[in-house]
Amino acid sequence: MAGAGGQLGVLNALDVAKTQWYHFTAIVIAGMGFFTDAYDLFCISLVTKLLGRIYYTDYTKPKPGVLPPNVQAAVTGVALCGTLAGQLFFGWLGDKLGRKKVYGITLMLMVVCSIASGLSFGSSAKGVMATLCFFRFWLGFGIGGDYPLSATIMSEYANKKTRGAFIAAVFAMQGFGIMAGGIVALIVSSAFDHKYKVPTYQEDATASMVLPAFDYVWRIILMFGAIPAALTYYWRMKMPETARYTALVAKNAKQAASDMSKVLQVEIEAEEDKVQHLIESQNQTFGLFSKEFAKRHGLHLVGTTTTWFLLDIAFYSQNLFQKDIFTAIGWIPPAKEMNAIHEVYRIARAQTLIALCSTVPGYWFTVAFIDYMGRFAIQLMGFFFMTVFMFALAIPYHHWTLKENRIGFVVMYSLTFFFANFGPNATTFVVPAEIFPARLRSTCHGISAAAGKAGAIVGAFGFLYAAQSTDPAKTDAGYPTGIGVKNSLIMLGVINFFGIIFTLLVPESKGKSLEELSGETEEDGAEAIEAAGSSRTVPV
Repeated sequence: MAGAGGQLGVLNALDVAKTQWYHFTAIVIAGMGFFTDAYDLFCISLVTKLLGRIYYTDYTKPKPGVLPPNVQAAVTGVALCGTLAGQLFFGWLGDKLGRKKVYGITLMLMVVCSIASGLSFGSSAKGVMATLCFFRFWLGFGIGGDYPLSATIMSEYANKKTRGAFIAAVFAMQGFGIMAGGIVALIVSSAFDHKYKVPTYQEDATASMVLPAFDYVWRIILMFGAIPAALTYYWRMKMPETARYTALVAKNAKQAASDMSKVLQVEIEAEEDKVQHLIESQNQTFGLFSKEFAKRHGLHLVGTTTTWFLLDIAFYSQNLFQKDIFTAIGWIPPAKEMNAIHEVYRIARAQTLIALCSTVPGYWFTVAFIDYMGRFAIQLMGFFFMTVFMFALAIPYHHWTLKENRIGFVVMYSLTFFFANFGPNATTFVVPAEIFPARLRSTCHGISAAAGKAGAIVGAFGFLYAAQSTDPAKTDAGYPTGIGVKNSLIMLGVINFFGIIFTLLVPESKGKSLEELSGETEEDGAEAIEAAGSSRTVPV
């Protein structure tokens, strides 16, 4: 099969391929990485209350211990910092060494660090927290590599008709990962609850905690994350390098053709002279920091980074504070009315319900509609509804805190999540994997994702302090007064509104081949630059 026009035959074959078995294996292989990422990042929020009870309880006090603010911030945030570093580093490495090589490294790192973080040791509370943070950082580093690589591999394997759905399906595994975290925590906590029937903290403080038994609970939950990652290692290593990397970046037309002949099960000729011709053209030479890049893709990169940054501020501030919101509206009783295990059970149950009812369906709505509605429309719609629901929660906030309106609050809260996932949370992941040239694709996706994680860190840390009550008597132990939940929600609404505006910089990539979008295989000259620069931003 020879290619049409400037397009290489092997890439054209991938673009027009019918959806077949290898597409699904690619989704599962890349998706399991994402499943593990989400599990590892979000399972920590299930066990922070338990860590506080085990390591920071003073049994003479009426309430069980909680993690001090700096420790709480470190434990939840350190993995996000690792992820940010990993996205930049492995994104760059994926363009240098190839997607497949780097993919194996990130996976091993995730397996080792998941196990190690469950084995955190130390004779004092400080020691345990420090080792836990150390391993969670490196776990995050591995997870960070998974973002640009999973997206790039999937977009380079997919055909042009259903590419959006495939990349979104990889991302949608995140929903199952969050759900799996909740389910594992439910199973582990139920098992321990049946074995040790202990009173609540209020009834008997010392008896409400069985050590060292309860210390195993959080360790088992954290270590479980290694299993799905380890299972997919073998298949990841068997997957051939993507043809776009082999042909356009490694410049090996023969290898690309033979790899894809096996995958697609058709005869593909190696067009070495064509590859040679493409490499020598100027389209293939400009770097990330060149004027040429700024001219062609500068605004696109600004668009993908800012929208992801703004989205993650809102997205992570909600996810990390779910348990606080549930406590505030009475889904989870006050800590002293539960024993340590019941608390884990209750938090996990609430998180699993939210994941099941709004997170998971939101992702799959994106998968279903992204190639019909287009990325742009979904992202704009998602940001719009997130803004609306945030203000709807914030302005009559007092109304939602009353007992009879709690169900309404949870419904609105779930809808915000639903539109984050059937909206910018999925599209900000898909688009950067499509619109940049192959030799910079993984780097640019890594940069966009890292901007997102920077937003997540702002969301996680900033709102940890911001959401504290304005009344000093009502703040959590050790925290300064904040602006309160109501004002925090108003701020999040404003942030989502800015998301709508920056979405206008992002081009629509529906139904075009990757090379059309990046202008890579076009002949040189003004018209090529024109074509690459004018992938219209706003669908008219």
